Amino acid sequence: MLIGEKKFDRAPFRYGIVGGGRTSNVGYKHRLGAMRDNTSFVLTAAAFDLDFDRCKDFGKNLGMDESRLYPDYKTMFEAEAKRPDGIEVVDIATPNFQHFEVCKAALEAGLHVICEKPLFFKIEEGIEIQKLAKEKNRAFCVTYGFSGFDLLSQMRAMILNGDIGDVTMVDLRYAHGFACDPTGDQQAEGQKWRVDPAKSGPSFVLGDLSTHTFYMSELVCPHIRVTELLCDRQSFIKSRAPLEDNAYVLMRYDNGAVGRMWASAVNAGDMSSQHIRIVGTKASLEWNDMHPDELQYQVQGQPIQTLVRAMDYLAPEALEYERLGALHYTGLIESWSNLYNRFAVVMDATDRGDQETIDKMVYPDLAHGVDGIRWVTKCVESADKGAVWVKFDD
Repeated sequence: MLIGEKKFDRAPFRYGIVGGGRTSNVGYKHRLGAMRDNTSFVLTAAAFDLDFDRCKDFGKNLGMDESRLYPDYKTMFEAEAKRPDGIEVVDIATPNFQHFEVCKAALEAGLHVICEKPLFFKIEEGIEIQKLAKEKNRAFCVTYGFSGFDLLSQMRAMILNGDIGDVTMVDLRYAHGFACDPTGDQQAEGQKWRVDPAKSGPSFVLGDLSTHTFYMSELVCPHIRVTELLCDRQSFIKSRAPLEDNAYVLMRYDNGAVGRMWASAVNAGDMSSQHIRIVGTKASLEWNDMHPDELQYQVQGQPIQTLVRAMDYLAPEALEYERLGALHYTGLIESWSNLYNRFAVVMDATDRGDQETIDKMVYPDLAHGVDGIRWVTKCVESADKGAVWVKFDD
């Protein structure tokens, strides 16, 4: 059980954040995830906002040292590099169009990187950053924030153990209704840039939503890989075109399995969001984030079993980051905190040259981030060609 004690023999990482200010709907999750245990990270510097006065006001209200609040990321990297207690890690919580330039500058400054998803607009940009991260020997982590839930680790362990037999079907969904009202596209700060192709890239829900669930499928089924996909996408709010607010994707896997993804922000009235069901030749596993402490194990011909977080019958991987004990329910921040804890362990291992620890850690790394770029790129390619099958790795 994880009770907040540090997992490596050094002081917490000093980290700075770019973006994630007062108007960000995700910045608070980054800060809480990083500092939940206060043994992994300490928030030291920030360039929260392009409006420097707003950045300073927000940072002071968080209790930060005003001298370490900066007007932009370039100023922050330059100033912090001159300090003996400068930042060691940067957390990038900006809109998508800024990710590549900030990630590149951070790596060139010798910083470990944590970045929002989807990473970049182009697969080539991801490959360039992969080479740079390797050259600089820096850890690179992606905040697929839902993937730190304990029972996803249980799901992975059971699938790899053969408890459901051979995987035959992968059924994925991230579909809510919170973008049904088009007025939010102009009024809500967090929505405006998401429906602007110059800032969000070539997609809306495929990038913003489905990349989360696609990574979760890679997490629980690491032994199979998508080979082809077919995507059909729609802009039911016509003003959002060419960006989609709804999409259906079919997938084919290298082991013969098939899959589907439904991503939507116009699924009116639905308060649940992510569902993941993996079907095998003997049984199925199903999880959704409205009930993150329960995993359905459905063996053909037997009663459905509900596996509950924190119970001793779970796999060790599902208990390692368990925090609260059975009957005390978890939420999204526990998932984020688990990820940030793993990120810190990887960064410490990278600094020490401990490749064995890095290889054993299950977390969303740069390779998974690049797969997220590839996923969006190929879905858009398929849809724009008239909903045709396209090769995933071409």
